Amino acid sequence: MAHHHHHHHPPPETVQTAASYAELNLKPGAKWVKSLTQGRLDQFVGGHYSSVNLSSALFTHRLDDEKHVKLQVWSAPGLTKPSFDEAMKQKFKPAKKGDRFGPSLTVHIPSDWTKYERVQFEFDPGCEAMIFSTDGTPLQGITGGYGGDRRVEYIIPLSDRKKGTHEFVIESSCNGMFGVPWNGDTIEPPDMNRYYTLDSADLVVPNQEAWHLLWDFQTLKELSQSLPGNSIIQNKALKVANEILNIFDSGDLKSVGKARKAAEQVFGEGWAEKGAKVYDEGEKTAQVWGIGHCHIDTAWLWPYSSTQQKVARSWSTQVDLMERYPEHRFTCSSAQQFKWLEQLYPKLFDKVKEKIVSGQFQPVGGAWVEHDGNMPSGEAFARQMIFGQRYFESRFGKRCETAWLPDSFGLNGALPQIIRSAGMKHFFTQKLSCNVFPHSTFNWVGIDGTQILCHMTPVDTYTAQATVGDIQKGIHNHKNLESSQTSLLVFGNGDGGGGPLSKMLENLRRIRAATNESRELPVVNMGYSVDDFFDHLDESSKAGKVLPNWHGELYLEFHRGTYTSHGSIKKGNRKSEILLRDVEHVATLASLFGKEGYVYPKSKIDDAWEKVLLNQFLPGSAIGMVYDDAEKLYAEVSKAGHQILEEAFQALFPSSISLSSSSSSPLPKNLDKGSIIGYNTLPFARRAVVGLPLGTAVKGNGMRGEAVQISKDGNVGYYLMDSSASDGVGVVTPRGLFADTKSASAWTEGDKFVLGNSNVQLTIEEGRITSLIDVVLGRELIPDGESGGLIWYNDRPNYWDAWDIEIHHLETPHPIAFSNISIAENGPVRASLIAEASYGGTTISITISLDAITATLKENSRSFFTFDAKVDWHQRHECLKFEIPLNIHNDNATYEVPWGHVSRPTHKNTTLDMAKFEVCGHKYADLSEYGYGVALLSESKYGFACHGNVLSMSLLRGATAPDAEQDQGKHEFAWAVMPHVGSFLESDVPIAAHFFNSPLHVRFIPATTSPITQSMNAKNVPFKVEGAPNVILETIKRGDDDFDTYSSQEKGGEKSVVLRLYEAYGGHASARLRVSSRVGVKKAFVTGLLEDEEGEGVRLLSAVDSSSAGRSSTGQGSGAGAEGRREGRTRGTDGDSVDYDGSGSGDAVFEIPFRGFQVVTVKLIVDTSTSSGSGTTESSDRSSRDSWVTVDVRKFLST
Repeated sequence: MAHHHHHHHPPPETVQTAASYAELNLKPGAKWVKSLTQGRLDQFVGGHYSSVNLSSALFTHRLDDEKHVKLQVWSAPGLTKPSFDEAMKQKFKPAKKGDRFGPSLTVHIPSDWTKYERVQFEFDPGCEAMIFSTDGTPLQGITGGYGGDRRVEYIIPLSDRKKGTHEFVIESSCNGMFGVPWNGDTIEPPDMNRYYTLDSADLVVPNQEAWHLLWDFQTLKELSQSLPGNSIIQNKALKVANEILNIFDSGDLKSVGKARKAAEQVFGEGWAEKGAKVYDEGEKTAQVWGIGHCHIDTAWLWPYSSTQQKVARSWSTQVDLMERYPEHRFTCSSAQQFKWLEQLYPKLFDKVKEKIVSGQFQPVGGAWVEHDGNMPSGEAFARQMIFGQRYFESRFGKRCETAWLPDSFGLNGALPQIIRSAGMKHFFTQKLSCNVFPHSTFNWVGIDGTQILCHMTPVDTYTAQATVGDIQKGIHNHKNLESSQTSLLVFGNGDGGGGPLSKMLENLRRIRAATNESRELPVVNMGYSVDDFFDHLDESSKAGKVLPNWHGELYLEFHRGTYTSHGSIKKGNRKSEILLRDVEHVATLASLFGKEGYVYPKSKIDDAWEKVLLNQFLPGSAIGMVYDDAEKLYAEVSKAGHQILEEAFQALFPSSISLSSSSSSPLPKNLDKGSIIGYNTLPFARRAVVGLPLGTAVKGNGMRGEAVQISKDGNVGYYLMDSSASDGVGVVTPRGLFADTKSASAWTEGDKFVLGNSNVQLTIEEGRITSLIDVVLGRELIPDGESGGLIWYNDRPNYWDAWDIEIHHLETPHPIAFSNISIAENGPVRASLIAEASYGGTTISITISLDAITATLKENSRSFFTFDAKVDWHQRHECLKFEIPLNIHNDNATYEVPWGHVSRPTHKNTTLDMAKFEVCGHKYADLSEYGYGVALLSESKYGFACHGNVLSMSLLRGATAPDAEQDQGKHEFAWAVMPHVGSFLESDVPIAAHFFNSPLHVRFIPATTSPITQSMNAKNVPFKVEGAPNVILETIKRGDDDFDTYSSQEKGGEKSVVLRLYEAYGGHASARLRVSSRVGVKKAFVTGLLEDEEGEGVRLLSAVDSSSAGRSSTGQGSGAGAEGRREGRTRGTDGDSVDYDGSGSGDAVFEIPFRGFQVVTVKLIVDTSTSSGSGTTESSDRSSRDSWVTVDVRKFLST
């Protein structure tokens, strides 16, 4: 056998190394103590060795004398915030460092400083400030102090350095980034006497190379400290950082360059010269996508007016950074903030607009503000998106594709549908990182089945600092890497604004450079938008098919107290939402059928909506001055809304007189020649008992004659309003007692007080509700030995006072007994008791009423008991509730949410079940079992709970931070207890809750009635839903496209009416929408929220003959519908249907299918020749909004 000898020759370098390996070794060796080396890194900047470490080399020159820095100051009086132009008209006085002020400055720059790479002005007032050019253009923000958000340098333009002088203006605001808490604790109330001192007003030359070494070293330090285990790059970064410590010599500035060269061992040779192109090298597929962001709470520890300044400060800084860092992409939300910028800082707005066009500055969110995620109504959520998207499209030519709510305290399950209907397909949030939530990237499926691609950043913050730890967390904390391997890094200082700093962008460049040299770090990229990121997710997840799903609400397991904190704001929100719904309803009909010349007041309605939408940023956890401003806005909405209503009613019912309690006009002395009507804005037939002041009405005539009950003092007449004989929508008229009236009465049985009628009965014994009986069934609903009523608890959260109500508050119940109970009214249509209670410094008066009618006209409906409360609240760190124990068992209770309802547990089986000990609901909460249930109805409260068999509603809290006087003082609110036959899904609770929240608009009609009044009776209802009792017509309004986006003036030409309907019970339906022939429908579309007549999901509806309605959901009928099919063709994707041309003599009927909780928007193009209102434009000489929220509208429209 032959043997082949193989000679292995090592590479030449190996041979050389082996040859140089010495035989003897007398040295101690290079072993290090790693922990000591890591500790040494803290000595390189600042601290005890600042005179000899890198800090000594950061600045080449620093001047602060009067020769080079001239300061002048004017201080605005009180809390005023004058405009730039107003401030510059004032008399400025000389100032110096150490003073407390906001100055105007001129700097004189030494002639030889043109040789330096950069000259900057360092200004540190200890607070927030903004630098303006002398023509009033904001240039950048200043954040004083020595925190991580410090930004005090302003770069002097080279052109001014060459001139030798530079003049500019600085506006200093006496607040920190997070307000002015009196003791330094962020959430504490503000110190209104806080002063700030100017620590620095220096002209400096920074040593740019030393600053870059500082950033090199910082990244190396992060690599050595943030990476887990004992990795190669971690040890290498520590070794190089230690080497830099040894190289740097404060007496030899050339050592800075040598130290930077050493850093290339980690970052790569020549990496710094590549700048932004460093992102073009290395791995092409990034796992972490960086996007700059500046979260600015629209109000929190500062008022709205401060936010306007924060926006300008933060965004001007980002525009400046974009000039120096071409990879920088910045995103921000809230159309309101853009509008403020447009109004108050138009020159900066133009700069931002340029950056939006270039793709560097990206609006996201598509909403008016980053609104609360639970408490707005469904229609208010829709308007958030509608107003936001229309603003962005009108100013920037495009709509947002990504919804953005990083900080909302939980998110209701209707949002996926609302977001998608507003033209957005992606959703970003973060707040649920406070929970133990199982997903990072997932399909969020709403209560109706609509899904949206959702990303919840694994970095667990929207204010990341762009550190190595943030990059690591973006992958290592990702909850579903099996289906998605990318995450979004949202970095920049936020909550109080600020945004990214240059040091963050520098750090990211170095991290990417290190990644290009090593695969031990996740790859980070820059230069892409949020939409780019989501498009990548969409593609990489196969359109979401490989992602997990989350169904229903995203419940936040914190900040439950905000459902109740600041009760006046909760009431203002609910009342304003309903008022504006009624305003649009009545004004729309007035524009169609009202007297000649009536003009739909679009601008006034939009102004009111914008104020309501703005306040929906507020969950209840801001400082007191924010709520002072919010209440002012709600007062403006109320005043404007009722004025619009009155004008619209005058167009429909000329010479009529409002009898509603909200009317500001005094009643005429004699109202006996005419009749009373009620206008019902709800789509259901109804009965109602209304109490009206009788004034001087003559007995037996007019108002007094139509009353079926007179109060004991003779001042109030009670009227039984009824529309049961017709469809009920529109005009409701008073009637006398009739056969099925359940006469109500109040009586005593010994020490007991009883309210009852022929179907329900309530008993108060020893100040507590001890019995609630269904008289028809003979069923007692309160368990033996238990009682209901008012109750208070100790309310002492672990930290977040106004935010949280902790589960341990339930361990301290203190029932409150009613006292001084008396009978106020004794029927026949209304019986009532007055009960009082007091404890601590609080007094409570409650009128408990029962009417002689059932809650609704549904068969077997029961009456509800109304509790009208007047509370003078002076408790602190206590919570007041109403609760009632029930002889009903169910593992779940039902709560209304926007455009639907959800079930939540009544038990504590799991930690998730336990977390829902306090939840958000809207108009009702219900506990039912087979055959029976009881609901609580609310007209202004949002905090509910059901623990076992005890159903409760939170009424008031007494937190002291951040508002020391939260809820102190007088409150008026109401709730109701409603027994019902059948389980919740068999009940009339949703309809009754609508009635409870929407009283009739009662008017007095003079004896001479106009034809217009006659045309508005219930038999001439313009819009009506038939065949689907579970479908509710929520909104009637004019189409947005009828009006100019900027001026809100009507364009002329086609007129449209928009209807919004939703399925309320969670089941399918085939509804028939009947539109009166008086409307004159030319076309009917199903659209999204933005009312587009073309595009995805839009379809034309075909009318069916009213006699064959219900036969076919595709319009295969005869008559006008069939004729229409010969006239037009389909747009959209839903098959061959056609429009109705309105030429038939009968009503138009459109069949619309619904799935459970689906919301449908219908846009009707109407024949303007059939409407009697002929006004086409609103007065162009509109007065400016009398509100600090906006500037002069006339001036704004002229630009």
